[in-house]
Amino acid sequence: MADIFRLTMAQLNPAMGDLDGNAAKAKEAWAAAKEAGSDLVALPEMFLLGYNAQDLVMKPALQSRAYQVMEALAADCADGPALAIGGPLGENGQLFNAYYILAGGKIAHIRRKHHLPNYTVFDEERLFDHGPLAGPYDVAGVRIGSPICEDAWFEDVAETLEETGAEFLLVPNGSPYYRGKFERRMNHMVARVVETGLPLIYLNMVGGQDDQVFDGGSFILNPSGSLALQLPLFDEALAHVTLRRTDDGWRADEGEKATLPDEMEQDYRCMVQSLRDYCGKSGFGKVLLGLSGGIDSAIVATIAADALGAENVRCVMLPSEYTSQGSLDDAEALAKNLGCHYDYVPIAESRAAVTNTLAPLFQGRDEDLTEENIQSRLRGLLLMALSNKFGEMLLTTGNKSEVAVGYATIYGDMNGGYNPIKDMYKTRVFDVCRWRNANHRDWMQGPAGTVIPVSIIDKPPSAELRPDQKDEDSLPPYDILDGILTMLVDEEASVADCVAAGYERETVKRVEHLLFISEYKRFQSAPGTRLSRKAFWLDRRYPIVNRWRDPSGA
Repeated sequence: MADIFRLTMAQLNPAMGDLDGNAAKAKEAWAAAKEAGSDLVALPEMFLLGYNAQDLVMKPALQSRAYQVMEALAADCADGPALAIGGPLGENGQLFNAYYILAGGKIAHIRRKHHLPNYTVFDEERLFDHGPLAGPYDVAGVRIGSPICEDAWFEDVAETLEETGAEFLLVPNGSPYYRGKFERRMNHMVARVVETGLPLIYLNMVGGQDDQVFDGGSFILNPSGSLALQLPLFDEALAHVTLRRTDDGWRADEGEKATLPDEMEQDYRCMVQSLRDYCGKSGFGKVLLGLSGGIDSAIVATIAADALGAENVRCVMLPSEYTSQGSLDDAEALAKNLGCHYDYVPIAESRAAVTNTLAPLFQGRDEDLTEENIQSRLRGLLLMALSNKFGEMLLTTGNKSEVAVGYATIYGDMNGGYNPIKDMYKTRVFDVCRWRNANHRDWMQGPAGTVIPVSIIDKPPSAELRPDQKDEDSLPPYDILDGILTMLVDEEASVADCVAAGYERETVKRVEHLLFISEYKRFQSAPGTRLSRKAFWLDRRYPIVNRWRDPSGA
């Protein structure tokens, strides 16, 4: 009977669909575990394929190839520790989210996920079949139970494993970030430890996949619920840990305990990581964006510099006659502070050409929103031309407040391949700008210091598409707008709830109307970093054509 068990936790970043590349990363971790004398090296849920694979996982050719790669990985890792790794399993006409234990040159054990999440970004009920409640598996004479991610959020799987002889729990996860997520995970895992009396190893992947970011933060809890080890958030990490058999059961030795950043830093890191991985995994080495002199493009430029390095970011000012000198100065100062390439491309000549072309058709009609949107669409056209010519991905810069109410021009400033601030309300954008000016971390590739001019943060927001324009000419003040949107979107509150919270019913109804009629724009918008449980896309799926309006609150 073994009295010591050595485990290597591999908190790593897979690339979606790169079966061979992900297997190579697993093999590198296995080699490090072998050198450290480990009995087992563990990787996260669905690591071989990547997560969240959506309908890609249902392709039979992919399932077949994944199993072949898994068998080859087992053969390559025969002489050393066992390897536990997540991947798909097509079996007898069914498809499982599975956890493979490779040992002795073969697939020694397979465990199938029992509870399938079907909320927020998860759609596993339509993708996978439910696995059975299974017992533990044996590695080096120790019986290990592996609830797979969602399985550990319910008591039945862990309870079954404890009752059938598991000596500790190893929980592989593909758990994406949202604000406050870590605390929820920890509370659920403490509950499993208290219920079973077993040590629990929580292993999460890291890295960005489309809108989602897996934030790592893996940890070990001893049976008392005490924290034995804490890995960092967002960083790849390998941890070699030792568990010992005592008179009271197994206990993990104390290990490193990373300090977790505050919520503001987590949000910012999430936006940087998502952009870095979105570009890196899709093959874009450089990005560009329209720099208006406003706060939204300023924070996106800063995020881009931190994610990719300033030398890989092109900032383009496209002024019209309505662009203030202050905006021109602020945009140039920001680009200089960051060290980004800066282009100045006036749109007056292009606008005159379009105006003249349309003049016969528009004769007798007053200027209105149409002419404002022509400016935005010209900018979109020119930015896309630069993107095509130089192979740089265009970033779009609309915050969640604007995305919610459609305060953006489709085929204009909505053009782009990714939007890091898509799930961040305007009021929080101001806070994040101040935070970034005051803080610098080693994972930021941009410079330290006050990179965003204070004048950008302090001036009233404006699209500058007509004389003396301010955002508040078209929208409620952002503190009011964001308060209402937080209730309507993030909390699914009613109009009556908003009125009870102190907001004017007329304003709430106007915001609700704008929210619903802007669905078609969101349907065509660029993906962006998910920061909340109600990000626009998979978290919140509404019909485009929709006559429902909440009658409450009268």
